[in-house]
Amino acid sequence: MNKEIIQNYFKESARVIASLETDLDNVKKIAAEIQRANTHGGKVLIAGNGGSCADAEHFAGELVCTFKSRDRSALAAISLSNNPSAITAWANDFEFESFFTRQVAALGRKGDILFLITTGGGNRENGASMNLVYAAEEARDLGLKIITISGKGGGILKDMSDICITVKSNETSNIQEGHITLLHCICFCLEELNK
Repeated sequence: MNKEIIQNYFKESARVIASLETDLDNVKKIAAEIQRANTHGGKVLIAGNGGSCADAEHFAGELVCTFKSRDRSALAAISLSNNPSAITAWANDFEFESFFTRQVAALGRKGDILFLITTGGGNRENGASMNLVYAAEEARDLGLKIITISGKGGGILKDMSDICITVKSNETSNIQEGHITLLHCICFCLEELNK
């Protein structure tokens, strides 16, 4: 394989991550919203599909456990894909598309946050990530704040969210690299808020 192909991948990844600097204010707002919810007894419900599901699990773990400081207070967070029995039961009896909606209905309360991780943000034409869009509709009806990190222009969720950061890329892998950087930066901000 040509070494230049690998170098170009790293360069594009670095460019995408560097472009996140334009979203500093939104990163700070997201951390402040998570802190506010936690202070008032709320929680963060986190959802994504595929690699974004893995990021949702990772982010929930960082919030509940620790990130940098071992004595930071726990932050209430639930990854909505945590229960394989519920996922398979709901998908078998109904369909997968409404599973996150059901989770939000069961677990969401006014003052909570629905945090969505998606590379495309939802697309009615091809059906991509519509399960997240439907979950956001339920969250809005229940009075939850909706925070989304996306890519590819932000999709439907860009306009549905109270705060949306759209990674400036159309390449799924680079968007995901931007997402994990954003999630870690949010955790870093929360550490600073909890000193």
